[in-house]
Amino acid sequence: MATTDCKETDSTDCRNDSEALTLKMIAIVAILISGTAGIALPLIGKEKKFLRTDSNLFFAAKAFAAGVILATGFVHILPDATEALTNECLPAVPWLKFPFAGFIAMMAALLTLVADFLGTQFYEKKQQKQNEEEEARRAEDGYESLESGSDGHIVTVLGGNSQSSHTNSKVFGEEEGGGMHIVGMRAHAAHHSHSHMQGKDACDSHAVIDEHGHGHSHGFGDEDSMAEGIRHVVVSQILELGIVSHSVIIGLSLGVSHSPCTIRPLIAALSFHQFFEGFALGGCISQAQLKKLSTMSMAFFFAVTTPAGIGMGTGIASFYNSNSPRALVVEGVLDSISAGILVYMALVDLIAADFLSKRMRCNSKLQIISYFALFFGALSMSSLAIWA
Repeated sequence: MATTDCKETDSTDCRNDSEALTLKMIAIVAILISGTAGIALPLIGKEKKFLRTDSNLFFAAKAFAAGVILATGFVHILPDATEALTNECLPAVPWLKFPFAGFIAMMAALLTLVADFLGTQFYEKKQQKQNEEEEARRAEDGYESLESGSDGHIVTVLGGNSQSSHTNSKVFGEEEGGGMHIVGMRAHAAHHSHSHMQGKDACDSHAVIDEHGHGHSHGFGDEDSMAEGIRHVVVSQILELGIVSHSVIIGLSLGVSHSPCTIRPLIAALSFHQFFEGFALGGCISQAQLKKLSTMSMAFFFAVTTPAGIGMGTGIASFYNSNSPRALVVEGVLDSISAGILVYMALVDLIAADFLSKRMRCNSKLQIISYFALFFGALSMSSLAIWA
């Protein structure tokens, strides 16, 4: 009986190859549209006032998307990984003797922390080198102007250069007291971002209001903008890695199924899933302010991954056995890695970055809305586990 169960992939009571194929084509179109709409909304809407990345609406929507991603990791991916790596079709040793799913997810989260830190350092050094080259060119232009007798211009350039040198003298992630921190980097960047001041002493004691009514804490200016941009670049790339690795698995799982009873609820669930994952990723890409080609490439890659997985699954459905030991191990390991990455990114780079920021502390209305959106997103995505 164990051998027979390991060979079966769908219930014979609901197996219908022709209907399943039709539903798979519908799934490809529906998921492609929802994923594209989700990731495109923040990228296109950043030019509109109500969807700008610094608007309260975007802040709350991002909290909802963070709840969706957190629930995806904990409720959908990690249980699937555990089920795959504890399947009776696998050898008892070592797979049934140790909780590999949780262990792999934990290691993936820790390695994501390392990648997060190293990626930040890499982009920081790259940006610092570009700034130094720009300063050298400005200094050279200043000396050339001095030889030509343009004294007024030299004072302006050298003054700006001196200020720039002072700005770049501080190491990224270092506070006034000299302490370095990882989780606080996100809150630190958000803390120094442009935001409307609330007029409370606790919120504006370290801020200076400019002529447009925006606040700049500590007067760090360009350094804080650069630090925040670097964080968003790293976050967007790691988040896409975690989402895409899971998207391949769910696409293949749907594609190899012969059961309309299995595929039908998956279409709606995965469409919802892809839309809000795309929105969260699109928000991070939008905040990273990448070049247009890089932005389009990341958006395209996310949008087509799950439909491509469905297509590949459909192509190999006739001979693919999802209960084979090799398939179970690959699925379980990839799902565990995805779960670790998404849980880390949701908690540290999305939730902690926004909810520990000064902007959140200084706006009680935004706090209530964002917490409601966060829990509603997590509960909404968790409820989909009833069907998929």
